[in-house]
Amino acid sequence: MESANQTVSVTEFILLGLSAHPRLEKTFFVLILLMYLVILLGNGVLILVTVLDSRLHTPMYFFLGNLSFLDICYTTSSVPLVLDGFLTPRKTISFSACAIQMFLSFAMGATECVLLGMMAFDRYVAICNPLRYPVVMSKAAYVPMAVSSWAAGSAASMIQTSLAMKLPFCGNNVINHFTCEILAVLKLACADISINVISMGVTNVIFLGVPVLFIFVSYIFILSTILRIPSSEGRKKAFSTCSAHLAVVVVFYGTILFMYGKPKSKDPLGADKQDVSDKLTSLFYGVVTPMLNPIIYSLRNKDVKAAVRNLVSQKCFT
Repeated sequence: MESANQTVSVTEFILLGLSAHPRLEKTFFVLILLMYLVILLGNGVLILVTVLDSRLHTPMYFFLGNLSFLDICYTTSSVPLVLDGFLTPRKTISFSACAIQMFLSFAMGATECVLLGMMAFDRYVAICNPLRYPVVMSKAAYVPMAVSSWAAGSAASMIQTSLAMKLPFCGNNVINHFTCEILAVLKLACADISINVISMGVTNVIFLGVPVLFIFVSYIFILSTILRIPSSEGRKKAFSTCSAHLAVVVVFYGTILFMYGKPKSKDPLGADKQDVSDKLTSLFYGVVTPMLNPIIYSLRNKDVKAAVRNLVSQKCFT
């Protein structure tokens, strides 16, 4: 009778990943590794040029440098763990390491949502109030804006991670994911998680809903201002200053909507295929967006392209 009432405290988790598909693991190891190297190179170069090139010492490129650093941190918090899991037969992670990985991933994701909103505000002021731009977006303003983005994301992550890790985990310790994704971990708790679900819902509204609404309203004003510019050349020039940011926003939030907006399959065989599909979609969301960000800004921005060419030419002749 006593043994039936005893519970075993979980000290480690097993990450399921693609264990049921060993052939896919080798293929995705190579693919994800290559994408990770592109992320490090692309975002690393962007950070370098925004620091070294004095022409890029403006609020927009300061935020871009933060975004690139964030993307490196976000992928580094999970991709090495995923790559190790592809090569390791028994994919385990300690309780404390799982908590750290969960905190970092959630913090980076929440911070990026806020940072994209800050960047939308920067573009709004630059296009709708260009004469006041140097005053409104002074260094005394944009540095605290970036710091507050990191602080807000970290605080939200600390709350969610603390609530999740305080739950009792007994018996089942298999996470049906590549990493310690917070929703996958909550499913293993042997206690009521209603507080966690409510807290996550409120956090999603604050860090997903509010920035999306803010970005949407900002671009309504931006587009209305651009359309009032008399010359086509002026409209094209104005739009080019925000097209890269808009593209990044569409990729970032579009992928989230695709991930969580898909209908669930009721067929058991279809559900198994969808489970693999959902995990792969989540995995690629974590690497595709950070990989595309520097590519988008490099292709759509003349200043960044010029700075990269200048940096490469300097390295070649030294």
